[in-house]
Amino acid sequence: MRMETACGFIAVLGAPNAGKSTLVNRVVGQKVSIVSPKVQTTRAKVLGIVMHGPVQMIFVDTPGIFAPKRRLDRAMVAAAWTGAGDADQVLLMVDASRKGIDEDTRRIIEGLKSHKRRAILVLNKIDQVKERERLLAKTAELNALANEGEELFTDTFMISAEQGDGVEDLVAELARRMPEGPHHYPEDHITDAPQRFLAAEVTREHLFRQLHDEVPYALTVETEGWEEFKDGSVKITQIVFVAKEGQKAIVIGKGGAKIKAVREAAQREMQQAFERHVHLFLFIKVRGSWAEDPERYREMGLDFES
Repeated sequence: MRMETACGFIAVLGAPNAGKSTLVNRVVGQKVSIVSPKVQTTRAKVLGIVMHGPVQMIFVDTPGIFAPKRRLDRAMVAAAWTGAGDADQVLLMVDASRKGIDEDTRRIIEGLKSHKRRAILVLNKIDQVKERERLLAKTAELNALANEGEELFTDTFMISAEQGDGVEDLVAELARRMPEGPHHYPEDHITDAPQRFLAAEVTREHLFRQLHDEVPYALTVETEGWEEFKDGSVKITQIVFVAKEGQKAIVIGKGGAKIKAVREAAQREMQQAFERHVHLFLFIKVRGSWAEDPERYREMGLDFES
């Protein structure tokens, strides 16, 4: 007989920009993971906590898995595989709108095989595919690649994380699969991330949206100060670390326009998320070695030695 409660972890894997963070935000019903059109936006594992009746599901939004070139890349990919190894269920998200199977997705399939982890295949962005035959052909191609030898995918779901199509069916199936046991978090929690971390991620998202080329990948954001006031408002002080002096000028923009736009957009989003007035102050500092600083990796929840 099934216990009154169930709880489990669900790792969301996929190539960069497959829509992992969009899905986690959708099922949570609130933003817990930042989203941008640029690849490799998510750097660390982010938990989204979802209640489905008596079942608590903890979605692990992992960084995209790709061919790592730098220490930070290696740490991000290692975090993704750690999330998969610890999970009760694994989702492999694939961008259905892309032609063929990209090398990153092929790499993930081979990794799942080598780790002997079965997964649920989730074709995302079906709203961008007009011909149903394309979806069926892509599903067949992925299954043929994955099921050479031992069967890898237990099920296939077609969804639009952006629009919500098919998401309820996926969540219901995942809830059915969660192991019996007590909940890990209070029922009103939607993430385990502290507000200081979420605030830094909000600012980083708006920097990603405003900046181009390699600059977004060369910066990180840390919440240095958090001061509460009697009227319920909060003063948040953040440092934007960049690698080079030239990048500092790009982030600031002509007459300070760029960083002003970032600050205003991030402050608005924080006020909505935290349901309080926010006074946001941003400072830009050059620290060329931040990507080689173990402390920065601890801040992001990544393993410096990966």
